Amino acid sequence: MTCPLQLAGKKASVSSNSRDELPYRLRQQSLLGEFGRSALQTRDFRQILQRATELSAQGLEAPFAKVLEYLPDENRLLVRSGVGWAPGATDNTALGADVESPAGFAYHTGKAVISNHLHEEARFRTPQLLADHGVRRAINVLIERGGEGNRPFGVLEVDSPDPGQFDRADADFLAGFAGLLGLAIERQQADARLQEALDYQALLTREMSHRVKNSLAVVVGLLRVQALSAQSEDAQSALADAGSRVATIAQVHDHLWRGTQIGFVELADFMGELCNKLQETTPGHTVLCHADRTGLSADQAIPLGLLVNELVTNAVKYAYPDRAGTIQVSAREIGGRLLVEVSDQGIGLPEGFDIDQPRKSLGLRLINGLLRQLNGQLKIASNEPKGSRFTLDMPLLVGTPHTGG
Repeated sequence: MTCPLQLAGKKASVSSNSRDELPYRLRQQSLLGEFGRSALQTRDFRQILQRATELSAQGLEAPFAKVLEYLPDENRLLVRSGVGWAPGATDNTALGADVESPAGFAYHTGKAVISNHLHEEARFRTPQLLADHGVRRAINVLIERGGEGNRPFGVLEVDSPDPGQFDRADADFLAGFAGLLGLAIERQQADARLQEALDYQALLTREMSHRVKNSLAVVVGLLRVQALSAQSEDAQSALADAGSRVATIAQVHDHLWRGTQIGFVELADFMGELCNKLQETTPGHTVLCHADRTGLSADQAIPLGLLVNELVTNAVKYAYPDRAGTIQVSAREIGGRLLVEVSDQGIGLPEGFDIDQPRKSLGLRLINGLLRQLNGQLKIASNEPKGSRFTLDMPLLVGTPHTGG
């Protein structure tokens, strides 16, 4: 440790009559431990600085203390927190950072500065803030930040208007305090840099989803134009189905870039909008939807949306071949699993229907592929009083946020 600079030629000693030395030093060690624990328990920058000034003042039995941050563009030391000063001093009062001021000397040389007789100082001027509060003695130490190449943060200073002596042990205590404070400041600033990076990454992710959604919307438009010009009904139907599938993927990306949590969509909003889109493409039919409010990862939202799209489209095509009808869609979270049901009141499935059997239908092959992707099981049963009911049972990915039922 750098030897403290003793000012005004005064011997730094404390009379045993003025205080009991051992309890005084033990109290200082206790306050260092208290600040270390406090600094670990909060990420609040202001709270860390304020607690440092309060405890360092207590440790030196002084009414004034302050944390000064060095502003390189102005070559000034700005009061960032303090105790004992007049209201408004924090963030508004700056001291000179040149070597002719005690705090400036401590900052530029790294030496602790002890001045027990400010009014007798010849080498250093007394800052106006200290003169206004009748300060007679002061002690300044450098606040370094962890990490190689980091510029020191500023100066920790304790001041007193009372006669007495700060000594080298006091400087060692305050330097230890400043060391803990510097580490806490560096950790807080590292957290801030990390959060800034995460926010930027989130912005990029949202922007990517937004652009993907816009690109897919163009593809949907092209498929719809192509369907209108197709010569056969089969081609028109195939292009319409393809457009519906691409629109479902685009919808997921729309929810992703607008969502509050990166990589997740809100299930109730997503399913409700999906059913509304399906309703628009099935004139005459009614698509009803209810879904729990829970988060769904993007990795599951896309295949789930495509699966619901296929089941509803199949119900429109085959459950009601000669009339309009109602299709109901529901999604419930139960014990970390998602149960999704699509049901109708149509003519029912043909005798011996088995979704696992190889078929020429692209839709059914797609359903089987989506089930494998979701690691889910699809149960098929007759609906009451008539029609069919498809129930998907799938696990929610670990880390899926729950937003309430």
